[in-house]
Amino acid sequence: MGCCGDGDGDDATENDSDFTALSCRDTLREILARLPVVDLARSACVCRLWRSVASDREMRNRAFTSPWKIRDVVGTPTSANFWRDNSLSKFALSHRLRRGDSIASLALRYSVQVIDIKRLNNMMSDHGIHSRDRLLIPIGKPETLIDSTCFIEMDSCANREVAVLYPPHDDAAIKDHTSRVAATGGMKRSMMIMAQSVRRGMNNADLATARYYLSLSDGDPRAAVATFSEDLNLLVTDPTPPFPMILPSISVT
Repeated sequence: MGCCGDGDGDDATENDSDFTALSCRDTLREILARLPVVDLARSACVCRLWRSVASDREMRNRAFTSPWKIRDVVGTPTSANFWRDNSLSKFALSHRLRRGDSIASLALRYSVQVIDIKRLNNMMSDHGIHSRDRLLIPIGKPETLIDSTCFIEMDSCANREVAVLYPPHDDAAIKDHTSRVAATGGMKRSMMIMAQSVRRGMNNADLATARYYLSLSDGDPRAAVATFSEDLNLLVTDPTPPFPMILPSISVT
């Protein structure tokens, strides 16, 4: 019998006894709970039973937080791949920018490298600091994470998902986290609704085409439909335009 109990019982031998023991969910939890995140992710590929145990949120949380003695990780990542890496680069401090802050001064304050702050925040130059209300600061000392609570966030400026550590006893910071999560989810929903609306104005063109023309018009639905109509008319009058065009998937009757 296989480890998931989906094999043929007639083929069981004494050598299968270990696999039979691993088909017990409680025993399996005790074993997998001792694995680091990388091995826990690999164990999910063994069979359905192992996957269900290894994918349990409590199991992932424990494997993700235990090396750094973190109290808890709050939030749900956009991808399950988030749990596959719990190196220090997966964590960051949230620093609310104030007048007079610079990347050099923050690097000195938090004992990190300037280049590391730029890399984490997806910044090409120091001037990018003026268009943001906060910066993510790399974790310079692992002991910073001890007994802390981190919040999983997708930072729109840094364009990365990290476990963010806010200053202790800062209620405003928790509200800031809540607003960021709500804004991210609300932005996705509003863009989807807008793209669906534009799509209907484009004779039911495909969603990718609607999003493309919305990006050309900086999110203006009327301008997106107008640009689409101009391109479609040009395509009708000149079937071989001298420039590449997106051909929308529409039904012409």
